[in-house]
Amino acid sequence: MGEESLRKRKGEDSRKEDGQPIQSHEPQTMNLQKQVGLISGICMIVGTIIGSGIFVSPKSVLANVGAVGPCLTIWAACGILATLGALCFAELGTMITKSGGEYPYLMEAFGPIPAFLFSWTSLLVTKPSSFAIICLSFAEYASAPFYPGCDPPQVVIKCLAAAAIVVITIVNSLSVKLGSYLQNFLTAAKMIIVAIIIVSGIVLLAQGKTENFKDSFKDSKISVSSIGLAFYNGLWAYDGWNQLNYITEELKNPYRNLPLSIIIGIPLVTVCYVLINISYFTVMTSTELLQSQAVAVTFGDRVLYPASWIVPLFVAFSTIGSANGTCFTAGRLVYVAGREGHMLKVLSYISVKRLTPAPAIIFYGAIAIIYIIPGDIDTLINYFSFAVWIFYGLTILALIVMRFTRKELRRPIRSPSLCTFRCFWKLFQQRKLLNKIFYMYQVVFKCYTG
Repeated sequence: MGEESLRKRKGEDSRKEDGQPIQSHEPQTMNLQKQVGLISGICMIVGTIIGSGIFVSPKSVLANVGAVGPCLTIWAACGILATLGALCFAELGTMITKSGGEYPYLMEAFGPIPAFLFSWTSLLVTKPSSFAIICLSFAEYASAPFYPGCDPPQVVIKCLAAAAIVVITIVNSLSVKLGSYLQNFLTAAKMIIVAIIIVSGIVLLAQGKTENFKDSFKDSKISVSSIGLAFYNGLWAYDGWNQLNYITEELKNPYRNLPLSIIIGIPLVTVCYVLINISYFTVMTSTELLQSQAVAVTFGDRVLYPASWIVPLFVAFSTIGSANGTCFTAGRLVYVAGREGHMLKVLSYISVKRLTPAPAIIFYGAIAIIYIIPGDIDTLINYFSFAVWIFYGLTILALIVMRFTRKELRRPIRSPSLCTFRCFWKLFQQRKLLNKIFYMYQVVFKCYTG
């Protein structure tokens, strides 16, 4: 990485000895600017987490536990676990104030090899596949009204998804503020449909629609393996709680705004998820919910008719907002890894005029388009999931390791990291869950070997 990089590392080491947080110290003219405040940070978390999952497939949790009571409990517990994980990332983000998410934390705790593996796994697997999944979901809902009574052609879905990727990539390459403002608008739009569903459910409950909540734990399938799988599906809907750690260098006052955004944003999402599921159960039995292809659309048809068309419209807003949040943050990982010499040097460049990591964002968007061409949503989800939770657990382990090896670093907040790591580890100990992970590896192997 050269003499200049060596000098920067030596400078970091001297600051580590003084017990100061590890920060990025690029020249000001070549630095990402701090333009993301508290409100934008909350919108980034809420807007990225609430995507298509809660509107399309909450039945995955119900299918594993079999009853309303355990289902609602799992949704709340997933929110608590996501909050614990995010608090661990908040401690890391205020201790090591670099952008790039898990990358700088793995670099400081375990050295360059795990960080290198994470950066390339994220570049080639987790981030672009997640971006592609969300844009494909958007394309399906956006094109559905034009093909009543039948499924839209795959060519139309893939072209619309590719167009969405191109537009989002251009927006985030042009301006940090433009991407942030777009995220704020789309988050507000998705909160409208969330509010509509929640208020409709509360009104129905006030009218006495409570029969589906009687004996809510009856016929439940409670076992260690079923709970583990239910958590696995629920946590998929909460994915995105670590997004602010990818743009730490662009946060105004990260020591305050990073933990505050997490403490406000994720409990807000948890409350919304639980109330949305309660609203679903006011008009659908467990059997009807499991048979529904799109739960939110079924809810809209039964409660909002003749205005049920607003559901697919706002689901499209929701998915495009989640895609924008994913693109906004993921481009920073490629930029930081390129800056450390773990990727092509050109990916570490910043647009001098617009102060955005434009080469990294464009490269990331191109990879996502490549994934859309041969893949569908289910295959991409299988491809995405097996890798992402491994690195989440490894990052929380890094926090525990640095509690002992880097005691000199200043920690503005401290999180229950050991408890969180144990929760993640218990989930991965479930036999059926491990079988599912092995199946995902088989899917990926078959995809690439034919």
